[in-house]
Amino acid sequence: MAFEEPTTIREHASALPDEQPRETRDIRKTGIDRDFWYPVARSSDVKAGKTRAVTFAGEPIVLVRPQRGEVFAVEDRCAHRQVPLHIGVVEEDGIKCGYHGWKYDREGKCIDVPYLAACKAVPNSVRSYACREAYGLVFVFPGDRRRLDGAVFPSIPSAVDGKYKIRYLDRKVECHYSFMHENLMDMNHQFLHRRLMGGIKTIFLGTRRGDNWVEADFTFTRGKGKQPLGEKFILGKREKPAEGKRDLMTIRTEYPYQTLRFWTAGSEQPALDLWNVYIPLDKAQRTNHTYGLMMVRKPPIPGVLNIFWPLIVWFTNGIFAEDRRICELEQAAFDEQGADWNQEIFPAIRELRKVLTENGVPLPHLGS
Repeated sequence: MAFEEPTTIREHASALPDEQPRETRDIRKTGIDRDFWYPVARSSDVKAGKTRAVTFAGEPIVLVRPQRGEVFAVEDRCAHRQVPLHIGVVEEDGIKCGYHGWKYDREGKCIDVPYLAACKAVPNSVRSYACREAYGLVFVFPGDRRRLDGAVFPSIPSAVDGKYKIRYLDRKVECHYSFMHENLMDMNHQFLHRRLMGGIKTIFLGTRRGDNWVEADFTFTRGKGKQPLGEKFILGKREKPAEGKRDLMTIRTEYPYQTLRFWTAGSEQPALDLWNVYIPLDKAQRTNHTYGLMMVRKPPIPGVLNIFWPLIVWFTNGIFAEDRRICELEQAAFDEQGADWNQEIFPAIRELRKVLTENGVPLPHLGS
């Protein structure tokens, strides 16, 4: 597929916003669609009898895990004085505000006020969120409750397959979520990881697209240097593939989630299966919290992967740190310029931008 001739920076800078192509005009000003299931915490971070404060696009939410029963999620504010409920006390099947003791159940209804007999006013409820645990994560549905029944919960088969060992990805990144989708989809950025990955060459094989998804295929060759140890322990020792065989990486954004699967030459099951989603934290959606599951297939010899797991963590931490820094620098450039000046020529990213803008929602004007 031929690359299109890019516009010049001067042409890009002088163009009015409405004159720019849709996929580049508003990509960083596109909000995420709330009508999906989103993880907002690790299950292990929500202890029994405790609360955990989280946010979704500037919306405060408190997760509550009673001593008995399932975790639930409600708006993190008391209807009385607006103070956050997460500083309160978990009591039986509800959360009691730490200020005056107003108690709310899992549906957000105020079910007890200690001094209600002396008052005539009826207390208000707070918003509740559909909440569900799976894969070691706590998910909420922050969208319109009327669309809940039509929302498909993420399916991650490798996360419940005992043949894989899971590493949880859980980090804050100071950038719009679209930069994260682009970073993972564009395997041409391997030069960024030259210190850790060595002289690896990316070969783009093609892309496919539907209304709410896009995926791209890649394979790789090593131009120089040896295979890094971290990669070797994740994917195995890489030899020259047999004739007619090749490694295959498929990266897919199926809105709003993103996956990466890597098959070694001739294998039927992926050696690496990655599932990611990027949760906007602030109203402007210029900060995100990445939640992900990195699933590594266990080798035939039991226990070997556990021995080398610390090295895998070190290696992937280095990759993630470089990705985070470069995405934050992209956000800084956008903030300084006030518009998206990117001269994107890679077909997969051009298609990805269309998926994100066509399935996202306009961000409200937040003022200065």
